[in-house]
Amino acid sequence: MNTADLKPSGAARALVRQFEGCRLQAYLCPAGIPTIGVGHTRGVKLGAICSQQQADLWLTQDLDDAGAAVASLVKVPLTQGQFDALTSFVFNLGMRRLAESTLLILLNKRDYHGAAAQFARWVRSDGQVLDGLVRRRAAEAKLFMPAEVMS
Repeated sequence: MNTADLKPSGAARALVRQFEGCRLQAYLCPAGIPTIGVGHTRGVKLGAICSQQQADLWLTQDLDDAGAAVASLVKVPLTQGQFDALTSFVFNLGMRRLAESTLLILLNKRDYHGAAAQFARWVRSDGQVLDGLVRRRAAEAKLFMPAEVMS
């Protein structure tokens, strides 16, 4: 499917919610970044609070921003699952990390299997492997390239 026509689906939203959780009071994420709601970081100050409605609105906006970043970087057709997996990746790591990644290089060369294998490389924060990131990248890779396609 033409990547420019894709938008984050319920699967992307569910994946991000699963791994980010939702906290209505600002906190420091494992990378030390002030965060609130469902992984929202833009303009967050420790001590801030928000409503569930605000957290949901930020999630929608942040997913749309991540999806737009994916659409701007990926030059090959994607399935909805591939788009959602990459949207979750960008939501978590940012556009720059995808832009500078081997994952994107392989993907834009139409090496979908090679790109899927790259998710597993993005599991560290400050040099430490985090179990939550291992699980998240595995879920993203599965959404990107289901097992029946990988074989």
